[in-house]
Amino acid sequence: MNDKRVADRRRILKSAFIVLSDKAPKIECAVRNASENGAALHVSTTIGLPGSFDVVVEGKRRRCRSQWRTDTQIGVTFE
Repeated sequence: MNDKRVADRRRILKSAFIVLSDKAPKIECAVRNASENGAALHVSTTIGLPGSFDVVVEGKRRRCRSQWRTDTQIGVTFE
């Protein structure tokens, strides 16, 4: 399988939140690996998650776009 990532990802395990809108409740998730350009997020379910959303890790909010997903994981690139 070809890995098309621009930057190497480092394995981490940090708590994070997915923000769909300022009025919607935040969705808890865990960051499993990350780079400057993207991350893999572990969630309870990917059902209902849109293609683009914000993720907050260590107080820093970043806009991201879904690249791949399974039932409980979603790979994102930062915009």
